[in-house]
Amino acid sequence: MIRVISILACIVMLQGCITKIVTVPVKAAYGVTKGVVKGTAAVVGAVIPDGDDDEKKEEKKKDNDD
Repeated sequence: MIRVISILACIVMLQGCITKIVTVPVKAAYGVTKGVVKGTAAVVGAVIPDGDDDEKKEEKKKDNDD
């Protein structure tokens, strides 16, 4: 019975430490992944233009003709 109580007490006291041990690497991995994804999206956008500018130009021409 004393073992169970002591284990529960340790769990409660060390909860903040365990949270730090888990969240710090997760935040670091998230930051690195976020940067890589943004960089990849920029490169893909530069290599493969989506043509939004062409569509906007066509809409402006239609609006001006009316």
